[in-house]
Amino acid sequence: MNHPLTPSTALMLVVPPLLWAGNAVVGRLVNAMVPPITLNFLRWAIALLILVPMAGWIYRKGSGLWAHSRRFAVLGLLGVGMYNALQYLALQSSTPINVTLVAASMPVWMLLIGWMFFNTGVSRMQVAGALLSVAGVLIVLSRGQWEQLVALRLVPGDLFMVLATIAWSVYSWFLTARKEPETIRNDWAAFLLAQVTFGVMWSGAFAAGEWAMGGKHIAWGWPLVAALLYVAVGPAIVAFRCWGAGVQRVGPNIAAFFNNLTPLFAALMSSAFLGELPHAYHAVAFALIVGGIVLSSRR
Repeated sequence: MNHPLTPSTALMLVVPPLLWAGNAVVGRLVNAMVPPITLNFLRWAIALLILVPMAGWIYRKGSGLWAHSRRFAVLGLLGVGMYNALQYLALQSSTPINVTLVAASMPVWMLLIGWMFFNTGVSRMQVAGALLSVAGVLIVLSRGQWEQLVALRLVPGDLFMVLATIAWSVYSWFLTARKEPETIRNDWAAFLLAQVTFGVMWSGAFAAGEWAMGGKHIAWGWPLVAALLYVAVGPAIVAFRCWGAGVQRVGPNIAAFFNNLTPLFAALMSSAFLGELPHAYHAVAFALIVGGIVLSSRR
């Protein structure tokens, strides 16, 4: 049963988009240093090494990990391997504004998947909140100039991002099933490690396919090492911990609206790191996105 949205839960759900926005900035900075899918594999491999000392007991016989391996394999595929792999593939042929625009449809997919496959009703408030929140994202993407959206053209990468968004929506709904043992579910590190264990296998297979295509290289150095540590600890471990706990508290439908804060945070970080000053449309977009969150969470 989902609980009302409290200030502590709202703060918890703000952390993931903040860290994921930083992940986008860092990913852009190291784009020439490491292949995109390999970057995803390396960050989760590092996260695995960090999590093992914290929850390595799940590998013992009788822990419940292997008895529920199918569930964790699916969660690892959707949340760790598939979503990010498809996102990085999308950026190979599509522009960042197109990819972010497609990802902004997540609240709609979350509501639709919940209604179709998880017997969850959709209220008028949630539909209105989805439209309001997406409008705020569109303002950020268009920089307050709507004519920029008219010039958008869909490419194969946009389809990859649609699939990525659907994968993340299904992943979030699967989190609410709670079919894993309580000993694992009640230990956030154990629950995340169970997913990452299988997710690293998936992402490793995807990375192997990337290298099999040839023409890949890694430019090792302290900038890349620092970037890997950030994306492994922040966007991977901390963000997934907060997202998982938030989804289990209020449900995927409400949590999805917080994901739309990612483009706003990305715009603010770009302003900070690239020297671009914030504009009035940032404040308008923030008000619309937060308004969508508040409206959709009302009972």
